[in-house]
Amino acid sequence: MNAGINKYQQAFNLHQENIDTDLRDDLIHKYTPLVKYIAERMAIRLPPNISKEELTSAGIVGLFDALDKFDSEMGIKFKTYAEHRIRGAILDELRKMDWIPRSVRKDIHMIEDAMIAVRSMLGREPEDFEVARKMGIDMDSYHKMISRARGVGLLSLDEIMPDGNSPAFARQTSDSTSPFDELKIKELKDIISKALLGLSKKEQIVISLYYYDELTLKEIAGVLDLTESRISQIHSKAIIALRTKLKGLDI
Repeated sequence: MNAGINKYQQAFNLHQENIDTDLRDDLIHKYTPLVKYIAERMAIRLPPNISKEELTSAGIVGLFDALDKFDSEMGIKFKTYAEHRIRGAILDELRKMDWIPRSVRKDIHMIEDAMIAVRSMLGREPEDFEVARKMGIDMDSYHKMISRARGVGLLSLDEIMPDGNSPAFARQTSDSTSPFDELKIKELKDIISKALLGLSKKEQIVISLYYYDELTLKEIAGVLDLTESRISQIHSKAIIALRTKLKGLDI
């Protein structure tokens, strides 16, 4: 299949008006299941009102982009490159949707502000009850606010994670990164690694299983023998805590 990709790419670069449409259709057919897989995995992390069909359509656009921009001299497999483009296209579509309700965004900002204030005052990571007390609410209300933030991590973390999920400064028209960008990505990885160490052990495990092993919240619940709702709370709180640590950094 790499030979097919290379043949198509050569034709695209030399004669864009004479592209082998049959070859293009074959490649699209070959990789459409990859688009559907990525869209379905991402949909699991989102509220039920987000249509899988919309995510898949956006992913197809990413696949087209991958076919037209892939260069075998980059030293990576087409599948790896396509996954990056597909995922990026879906995330772009989600940003356009602005699917997170304003009330939820407001809750998140309130929690972030309280976390930052308590952390600054105590010189350590705040406990949940300390954040809730700073906000002037009871623990039940605090946990409900955290639960409503489910899904926010998909955009919030993926926007800053370097791994197909490029940081904001690296989203550019060029597919190559400058030595400066590579240095910034390395620095960003170090910052995120240190920020992760500030989370509780359980939060670190949830983040690792969710983003690196790509397990769903339900699957993580099974691993840790907790309810899916509780895992969702742990995940959302961990993401909000990470956001507060990264706020204000030049990334």
